[in-house]
This record gives sequence, structure tokens and C-alpha cells, in this order.
Amino acid sequence: MDFRLQVFKPDKETNSSPTFRFAVLDYGRSKSYPSNFVCMLPAKVGFIKGKSSNVFGGLFGDKSVSFAMELLNKALKSESDAEIKTEIERRLKLLNPKQEGSVECGICKKTFQPTKIGKHKQRFCRECYRKRYRCHY
Repeated sequence: MDFRLQVFKPDKETNSSPTFRFAVLDYGRSKSYPSNFVCMLPAKVGFIKGKSSNVFGGLFGDKSVSFAMELLNKALKSESDAEIKTEIERRLKLLNPKQEGSVECGICKKTFQPTKIGKHKQRFCRECYRKRYRCHY
């Protein structure tokens, strides 16, 4: 099966902020659109064991997030329109969120999981903390 994304961009006259629609197509079935339509790619793809919040998650199961990222990366390489590229990048960021509770180091700007030191949370990563305070924490 040869799955690809096709992006539908609405007319500028109908909507002030465009809402792009991403259709998942199977080029193994047919080369022309509606006959090769599989489903729509939602903005938020998620799958919890046995449950899916949308058709895409139901079709592709627990591999739906990685498959959506693969489809979006392929579409990003082949797309030439700047607006559509920014929308694809936005959706890729939605699929790959930062770790929950992570912070950015005040010196080197690297993200890390903070721990408590005394009363306060960390503001520096381990390496920068060791360099700054010369301790073996």
C-alpha cells in the first residue's frame, strides 16, 4: 500500500483563518482522488489501548502516531507552498510534544527534567550546575 497525504486549502474568501484538511490516500488502489481516499488525518492523533478517538487511530492502531509523523514528513519534503509547509510543521510539533515538566537550562538552553535542590527547583542542567558551583551533585 502506497499511502500519501493530500492537502486541501480552503478559499481565502470563505474563511479569514484557513483550516487545512489532510486526506490520507492509498495510491495502490487508484491514482485519482475520491476512489483512493482512506480517511482524514486529524490534528491530534492519539490511540489508547483498544480505544481510538478518531477513524485514523482506529485504522492504524497503536502505530498511528508514528505513521502520521511519517506521512507528514513525506508531505513536507514534496510540498512547495509556504502556507502548507508551515501547517505541516505545526502538526508535526503537535505530534511530538516536549516532555511533561521539562525546563530549559538557563545557561546552555538544553531541556532537562528538574529536581529539587533544597527549597527551590533547578534552573541549570547537571553539567552547567557542576561547572558553576564546582560540586559533585
